[in-house]
Amino acid sequence: MFTPVIPEGAPKPIAPFVPGSRVGDTLYVAGMLALGPDGESLHTGDVKAQTRYVIDEILRVVKSEGGSAEDICYNAIFLKNREDYAAFNEVYAEYFGANPPARYCIISELVRDELLVEIASTAYLGKP
Repeated sequence: MFTPVIPEGAPKPIAPFVPGSRVGDTLYVAGMLALGPDGESLHTGDVKAQTRYVIDEILRVVKSEGGSAEDICYNAIFLKNREDYAAFNEVYAEYFGANPPARYCIISELVRDELLVEIASTAYLGKP
């Protein structure tokens, strides 16, 4: 069984899911998009701004359970446009630095045309 994780102030999901699910010391963070509190798309046309927003939302979930960026061990990344890969990686490196988590990246359509990036994460919140 898992424990739902819904941080205070989290944007309302646009589908039936919670922002995070905790199972023991493992936290699974749902695919995050650049969506505001009422489900509106944010930072249209700006992959860097959308990436920052998405990672900040992931960190909000992780921090609500006592974790940090260093606890994120895996990211599943979806980009709408291959041309955004370098710009996305610039922002991504700001958050994950010299010791980034494992990840994969797929070029794919997202749930709305104006959304450019989606990331789902896994964090380990136990002690090594």
